[in-house]
Amino acid sequence: MLNLCTLFDSNYLSRGLALYESLKSTSPDFHLYIVAFDNACYQYLEKLHETKLTIISLAEFEDEKLLQVKPGRTAAEYCWTCTPSIILYCIEKFQLSACTYVDADMIFYDDPQILIDEAHFHSILITEHRYTRDYDVSATHGKYCVQFMYFKNDMEGINTLRWWRERCLEWCFARLEDGKFGDQKYLDDWPRRFPGVWVLQHPGGGLAPWNIQQYTLEKSNGKLFISDKIKAGRSPLVFFHFHGLKFFSDDKVACSGALYEMDGSVKDILYFPYIRRILEIGDQVVRSGFKRNPQGAWQPAPARKEIIFQYLKNIISLGLRGNLSLFNYRLYKSRLHDHIYTLSSIK
Repeated sequence: MLNLCTLFDSNYLSRGLALYESLKSTSPDFHLYIVAFDNACYQYLEKLHETKLTIISLAEFEDEKLLQVKPGRTAAEYCWTCTPSIILYCIEKFQLSACTYVDADMIFYDDPQILIDEAHFHSILITEHRYTRDYDVSATHGKYCVQFMYFKNDMEGINTLRWWRERCLEWCFARLEDGKFGDQKYLDDWPRRFPGVWVLQHPGGGLAPWNIQQYTLEKSNGKLFISDKIKAGRSPLVFFHFHGLKFFSDDKVACSGALYEMDGSVKDILYFPYIRRILEIGDQVVRSGFKRNPQGAWQPAPARKEIIFQYLKNIISLGLRGNLSLFNYRLYKSRLHDHIYTLSSIK
């Protein structure tokens, strides 16, 4: 049995359901534990009566230490603060032999057990960002991504989780400070600090907008594969992390921030099918009587000049860090960085 956990609120409800749907289509034996971050989300998920789901309310999950720091953190910062506590809670509450944390804005295209098997006798598995060179902010934002993390219920796994939980309770904010950033910069030295840590090697685990430029995508016999543009070989795509995808109240959607380069094939093969499915799930949720927008579309899309300004700001910031090749002509091809679409053009 593959046990996984995640967290989300009503704004990510359709994405969380898409994640669950993808697990049902790829994993023969799994159970997903969801901590619902508001009552509307909890009540909707509870009514599904899905046998492969366990829904946990905030009232059940939150302890005194979490409640003490909650008022001083934004909603996003509090979610980051809670991540190690959620994994630890699920392992201890449900007596799990192991638990894998997954972000709610991911989709599995192949069995995640493929990735877990790579850890063998190790107690912990973490994934690198594997940034494309032009976007490499690992020095400030962390080498590893809190997106897919596996912990065994043994001394090494539990001790690491407790250490991480304490650090996040002490400090977990969306800013750079004293070598820290959010919950994930704490992971940088784990392979040296803790025994039993394995860093995922499978190329098909951890694909995201900040590294997809390194790969070509292809579909064969109904399955998705990736090939490194430099190294030889082909691997199945296990999961993609749709970080930065955002829906807007004026019926538009951004696949990602403008900084990241994405060609048409990436959008046609990954993004547009995902967006269409999110919208279909969202329509089903609303038809059931759900009163909130399950995509989190609460504000209009930014104006074109705002997007250009933010893009240039990001380019300058990366250039000052020395990560950016300013002579890369693809940085200045607007077509590769224009990721906002009207929903009608995708449907």
